[in-house]
Amino acid sequence: MDRLTAMQVFVEVANSGSFSATADKLDMSRAMVTRYVGELECWLDARLLQRTTRSVTLTDAGENCLRRSQQMLALMENVEEETSVHDGALRGQLRITCSVSLVYAQIAAAVVDFLKLYPQLKIDLNASEGSLNLIEARIDLAIRISAAPDPMLIGRALAPCTSVLVASPGYLAANGVPKTPVDLVSHRCLSYANFGKSVWKLSRREEHIEVSVASYFSANEATALLRASLAGGGIALQPTYLANPHLKDGSLQALLPDWTLPEMTIYALYPSRKHLSPAVKAFLDFLAQRFATLPW
Repeated sequence: MDRLTAMQVFVEVANSGSFSATADKLDMSRAMVTRYVGELECWLDARLLQRTTRSVTLTDAGENCLRRSQQMLALMENVEEETSVHDGALRGQLRITCSVSLVYAQIAAAVVDFLKLYPQLKIDLNASEGSLNLIEARIDLAIRISAAPDPMLIGRALAPCTSVLVASPGYLAANGVPKTPVDLVSHRCLSYANFGKSVWKLSRREEHIEVSVASYFSANEATALLRASLAGGGIALQPTYLANPHLKDGSLQALLPDWTLPEMTIYALYPSRKHLSPAVKAFLDFLAQRFATLPW
């Protein structure tokens, strides 16, 4: 059997802790995943995984094999990418991660347009809210929204991320329109679990205020709060890249227009400037150019 494929299968099992999840991700049968791992163990004459009915964990030999396998797979990708430079094509696989809301609003369409330019390239997208260890997860590029990105990563600012308070016309008709930030206290608020859950900060010229809101519904993902606000659930703090289409068609209304909310930045983050692959460079430049034309 192909030993590089066996290494890839083993790395995915080690990362996910599941033979079934690996089979789904790699589009192969669970029996084939088991066979690849077994062949790798036979080749190395060592047990790499401890299997129980509830979990899959690495043995000491498995820890060493995981590290070496990741190095081998990275080397294979580098060879493919360096070879592709000579004919102007991009090949191999680019792994990126991004928040669900930004994938929904911008990144999914951007990936499609980018792949039209480089049809021999493959992109694996991890849409998630949690932070990942880019090296351990073998992620080439993370697109994150932050006020202060991880100082251990290289960051390239792509665009500003502004926010706005919104509610549906139906909610406002039933509950009134807040005229000042203090009025938010008496409203049903929808908040982001990991950012400003119970305290919203607003500014107007030299005036700054923090409002403790009654958050009866919080979520760790912005599109969930967007849907809740569209359904008349209350007032939500939303990024403008999600809210703008609904503000334009009238399904949401912006509140307290004289006040601004803290601005963050959309960053592209990667582990190191050294040996940055042509695919990562090309996608970075593509996103920077694309984002520069958008009405953030």
